[in-house]
Amino acid sequence: MPELKQLQAGHAPAVLAFELANRAYFAASVSDRGDEFFDRFTDRHNALLAEQEVGISAFYVFVAEDGSVLGRFNLYDFEDGTAVLGYRVAQHVAGRGVATATVRELCRLAAVRHGLHTLRAATAGENVASQKVLTKAGFVPVGPAGPADLGGKRGTWYQCDLVIQP
Repeated sequence: MPELKQLQAGHAPAVLAFELANRAYFAASVSDRGDEFFDRFTDRHNALLAEQEVGISAFYVFVAEDGSVLGRFNLYDFEDGTAVLGYRVAQHVAGRGVATATVRELCRLAAVRHGLHTLRAATAGENVASQKVLTKAGFVPVGPAGPADLGGKRGTWYQCDLVIQP
């Protein structure tokens, strides 16, 4: 059964394979990461681990039984109990509820493990699938997201006030 795991150094090859395999799919709804992202992947991966180590971010991978990455779920810009959520799932599992279920689980972890009380996420206006994921996971629209927030696109910020479930 697939499992949500906090990012570790050993995940690098599987994360890179995930990003490369889904690059065109992701670029259809979010800005492409560019060749430099792939050329400097190891440096970027290590930088994420360093951010996580000092407690300003938390990065997760949704890993299949075979070790392949099915999705990335990130909490970043921790400040005063609030963080930004970002996520992406592999094309072959999109539309199957993977993103919604995992965002819900990450909301729980954000509160319990990371002590957060609010998550924010921005989605481009044309990214209807992401808007549905956020809404189903308990996020509500709170205002416009500009090109600086979304890699040149316009959209909406969503927010979820976290409640710890017993």
